[in-house]
Amino acid sequence: MRKSDKKLDNQLRTLLTDVCETALKNIHGFEWLTHVVNYSNFPASLKIVCVFDTNENLDAYLQSDIKTSLQSLIQHELSSIGIKVKNLAKHIVFDTEENCDIQHNGNWAKRLG
Repeated sequence: MRKSDKKLDNQLRTLLTDVCETALKNIHGFEWLTHVVNYSNFPASLKIVCVFDTNENLDAYLQSDIKTSLQSLIQHELSSIGIKVKNLAKHIVFDTEENCDIQHNGNWAKRLG
């Protein structure tokens, strides 16, 4: 990883931590988030994975009036450091601990890899 990539990754990690802390307080069932990116194709390759505890809680979030709150939080934070992503919704995916347990025996590294 180049020095500039490492700096950008640290910025992303910091802003996504802020998003995570806000979401933990305000979104029922939200557990954590992470990102995957290939810096040679940034920001097009950016993928942000938002993880809920159960499929039921994820479904409830996606059917609720606040279903775009995570996207809004992420958009705000990315904008704060000058990162513009076309159609951010395509870069955000939702998953659950429940699905990872069933499909990958709880191994998130394997699931995300």
